[in-house]
Amino acid sequence: MNAFNRIIKVLKAITLCFALFFLCTRVYDYGKAKYDDYQEELKGTSSYHGTDVEVTVEKGDAARTVAEKLKDKGLIKYTSAFTKRLSESGKRLQPGTYTLNTGMNTLQMIETMSPIVEEAEPIDKLTIPEGFTIELIAARVEDQGICSASDFLNAVNSITSERFPYLTEVPAGANVKYKLQGFLFPATYDIYEDTTAEDLVDMMLNAFEDYYSDDLRMIAESRGMSTYGVIVRASIIEREAKLDDERPIIAGVIQNRLDEGMKLEMCPTVLYALTDGKYDKPQVLYEDLEIDSPYNTYLYEGLPVGPICNPGLASIRAAVSPAEHNFLFYHVGDPETGAHIFTETYEEHIDTQIIGGPNGIPEDAEDLDGDGMLDYNPDQETDESDGSDEEYSEE
Repeated sequence: MNAFNRIIKVLKAITLCFALFFLCTRVYDYGKAKYDDYQEELKGTSSYHGTDVEVTVEKGDAARTVAEKLKDKGLIKYTSAFTKRLSESGKRLQPGTYTLNTGMNTLQMIETMSPIVEEAEPIDKLTIPEGFTIELIAARVEDQGICSASDFLNAVNSITSERFPYLTEVPAGANVKYKLQGFLFPATYDIYEDTTAEDLVDMMLNAFEDYYSDDLRMIAESRGMSTYGVIVRASIIEREAKLDDERPIIAGVIQNRLDEGMKLEMCPTVLYALTDGKYDKPQVLYEDLEIDSPYNTYLYEGLPVGPICNPGLASIRAAVSPAEHNFLFYHVGDPETGAHIFTETYEEHIDTQIIGGPNGIPEDAEDLDGDGMLDYNPDQETDESDGSDEEYSEE
């Protein structure tokens, strides 16, 4: 009887092994088929005669928007493959109605929707530095005579979630000043004779969608962050950091303080509320910390209610992938470069602010308020010159 039972157990084990092998084979085959499909849309050149499908590209449509239209029409399966191939092709989709075919490869679709047109010459350029707010952009476009500040702000407020889906991530009832704050990508834009306020906003939103890649979004989602949460963090990093290599470190401090249940207590969140988004006050006073605003991270726990500026790509990347460390505090250690001193404890934080101390800042550093400590970096202000590293042009 025991021998019979052993045989049964062996047969069950063999059956289980075969079942697992079969399952693994099916999973592998499925995964390989998906991968091959994706690669075909990304790099494939084969085509066949399928069914004609009409697709309309509207003026201002972002690449992702067009990709979604193609997917809805059954022309493609993977929006990210299409947007990546479009980016690699160097072509620009033009507004119009096109007849595509289900047998086309994605490169043929891109070429069909990118006819060569005679483009007008730009008459001006608009540079939006990293860290600019909507309020500062509105002032700049008016100063350059592109459109009035009020027209620009009206165009900003007219954008709905249908045009820009990321707006659905703004928490319901959030008392934000501008829902698009943080999403108007800082770059240099070509200005044409007929450029309107609405065109400007479209260009900036399209640039954001182009630079905030699927890879960045997937990393954020794997860390439990929404795009809105990423941009809120990135906006703080942008206003706090002067040096690119410190951006991930500051992002890590934000994450550590949130994990510890500590208030962020970051001065730019106070300045945004205090200056109505203009950042024209050089430093924060103790009395300013009491301003009752949902942006004030000295008064309220967690992240501010919304972004406090429009961050650049370096800050967005830092927010998505914060450095892992134990730092909870930092302050400016070198006013000239904006370099910070990072510490793990409050005691170290205070100790490193002692002028001429063993771990502190140099004796010739500027003392802001006469208390022997460097409390705030007066150089952390909006760069009114060309602070943008990215260039983005769209007719």
